[in-house]
Amino acid sequence: MPTGRQWSGPTNDEPACSIERSLQILGERWSLLVLREVFAGRHKFADIQSSLGIASNLLSARLKLLVETGVLSTKTYQEPGSRPRQSYHLTPAGRELWVVLAALQQWGDHHRPRPSGPSAVRRMRSTGQPVHVGFVDEDGNEVPGTDVVMDRADTAART
Repeated sequence: MPTGRQWSGPTNDEPACSIERSLQILGERWSLLVLREVFAGRHKFADIQSSLGIASNLLSARLKLLVETGVLSTKTYQEPGSRPRQSYHLTPAGRELWVVLAALQQWGDHHRPRPSGPSAVRRMRSTGQPVHVGFVDEDGNEVPGTDVVMDRADTAART
């Protein structure tokens, strides 16, 4: 939740950890579920609210934060006989979160499986082949998670 900090650039009190900065925007469960709905093609407030069963004040707050931080953008639309309204669409930064949602789904399917099986399966659009989320090197080769470390940026620059 914003606390009056600048979201678009570094400040003295901004966390150094990019995971923490990301969680300031995405760390509340409704934010990720709202994104799931937008990825699924639901762009109107009423459609997102109906699909999630979320209170309108919570949805308004989540959408506002996601727009303010550049994850979603708005477009004005008007249905006949109604006032103008906003629809919500992924920005390039928002589209990059697809892999994050897929990784969460993959983790949940593995560690929190439903008895009836997964609710969705990740597949290549072009071939229908199943895919999984993983680490890849600069040449596009998959790297086992056990071979990946997260070094501090100042340490990584020296190697």
